[in-house]
Amino acid sequence: MTGLDSWYAYMKSHDRAALWDLLHPDAVFESPVVHTPQRGRDITFKYLSSAEKVLGGHFTYVGEWRSDNGAVLEFKTIIDGIEINGVDIISFDSEGRITHFKVMVRPLKAINMLHRLMAEQLAAQS
Repeated sequence: MTGLDSWYAYMKSHDRAALWDLLHPDAVFESPVVHTPQRGRDITFKYLSSAEKVLGGHFTYVGEWRSDNGAVLEFKTIIDGIEINGVDIISFDSEGRITHFKVMVRPLKAINMLHRLMAEQLAAQS
């Protein structure tokens, strides 16, 4: 099973332990609304598990582009009537663990809404 296969398995199962195991201890997360990279497994786990709750039931991947050590996954979802379109740019190490996860989102209305919802979700986890 490749790292990308493991990511898809996590997205299907929502198994938080599987997500934790999938993240490299030095993983870096880049958010579309936070200007500095978030470094480490703990914070990356917090962001990714929060995003799963925020993005909800209509989330689906609609495109995929692979490289030797990563992938770009295009996604769509709808929250409160706003269609969100974005990409997850994921890099994996040789053991299939996520080393870098960058999210880019459009349109601006969606970014603003996600900023608010993610802040609420992250605060609830603290």
